[in-house]
Amino acid sequence: MPIEKEHKEFYKVDLDEGWETPPGYPPGIQQQILAGFLDEKNMLGYRTRHLRFGPGAYTTAPFVHDYWEEVYLISGDLTVGNDEDGNGGESFGPNTYACRPPGTFHGPFKSNGGCLLLEVHLYDAPAKDDE
Repeated sequence: MPIEKEHKEFYKVDLDEGWETPPGYPPGIQQQILAGFLDEKNMLGYRTRHLRFGPGAYTTAPFVHDYWEEVYLISGDLTVGNDEDGNGGESFGPNTYACRPPGTFHGPFKSNGGCLLLEVHLYDAPAKDDE
């Protein structure tokens, strides 16, 4: 059974509240869930979130997941493809975007000065039976 999206009208997002470090992420990287729920065990749902990197925060290995991911860099800098020590990679600035299908390897990631991302994660809707 698909997870329904909730109805949310415009409201002011408090960028000072509701942040947590996602499981498996290093300190200095936090998420703020804006809407939805992603059930990775049952491969259902969607999630819209902010992800922020503190200055100098980085991941050490590529990511791969079984859901779609859209990422928009709102502010700051993001380096893609650094090594496990945070060196190297390609740097991107605000107003850059990525859309990744399930199974795409991406990262690791680093931010020298810190950044704020808007991310949408979603599983494809299950196929409807033609009965």
